[in-house]
Amino acid sequence: MLDLCLLGCGGMMPLPKRWLTALMLRYNGSSLLIDCGEGTQIAIKEKGWSFKPIDVICFTHFHGDHISGLPGLLLTMGNADRTEPLTLVGPKGLERVVNALRVIAPELPFEIRYLEINGPEQVLDLYGYHITAFKVNHNVLCYGYTVEILRQGRFSADRAKEQGIPLKLWNPLQKGMTMTVDGVTFTPDMVLGPQRKGIKVTYSTDTRPAESIVKNAKGADLFICEGMYGEEDKLDKAKENKHMTFKEAAQMARQAQVQEMWLTHYSPSLVRPEEYMEEVKKIFPAAYPGKDGKSVELNFEEDE
Repeated sequence: MLDLCLLGCGGMMPLPKRWLTALMLRYNGSSLLIDCGEGTQIAIKEKGWSFKPIDVICFTHFHGDHISGLPGLLLTMGNADRTEPLTLVGPKGLERVVNALRVIAPELPFEIRYLEINGPEQVLDLYGYHITAFKVNHNVLCYGYTVEILRQGRFSADRAKEQGIPLKLWNPLQKGMTMTVDGVTFTPDMVLGPQRKGIKVTYSTDTRPAESIVKNAKGADLFICEGMYGEEDKLDKAKENKHMTFKEAAQMARQAQVQEMWLTHYSPSLVRPEEYMEEVKKIFPAAYPGKDGKSVELNFEEDE
């Protein structure tokens, strides 16, 4: 099971009833945050979730509306007596940017680990999250993220018995561990069936439409995508500033054959995004306007 909450859906600046874009995911006692704009702490509190389990923070890019909330969040986590390491993921220059922000949060009781993304795409496995960072098309270096919860194949006790695998090894093999006993090596594939469908979420903001987004969102259970502008007459502005319209996001969702799409990262001038959804749904019926606190619980498919 994967819980997620769109903490805020605003772009550029927070508004009285709209925090800046951030997404929080929870799995198996760990939390992952994507982006941390101004107001993210308040949004987490409004949701009723905790700062303490945050193990990973991924940044799409270093514009202020995506990272300016980090120093305050670090201070709060430090004041809560956190001692576990915190992993930060982001474009090249991450450590330099974060160290500059930490002028106001210089001493923390926990270690910060930096993972800077190299190249157009990079895969990371952290705390049970299978993360793919992929480059998108903004006016600065910017990445989208696909987060997957992978699911191994079903354990077969019959296969284990047929191969004479000791009972004490069944559990480690089921957890994906390779075991050697008396010079004989036993591997998980000896007792596990084909990998089963997991859970997949793709998040992309601050970009023009890009093939990398369609590719990495393919078949996602949920696609959270920038919709900076809903108005028809804002297409030229979207192109100029390397952003996206509602309809362009819907076209990518259709191409990627995702299950559902939420729009996010609205322009401050876009007060009522729901007014533009009728035309969007003609392109992709399972499209919905994101809003602060919008949440969902995604579960593994039931086995046949």
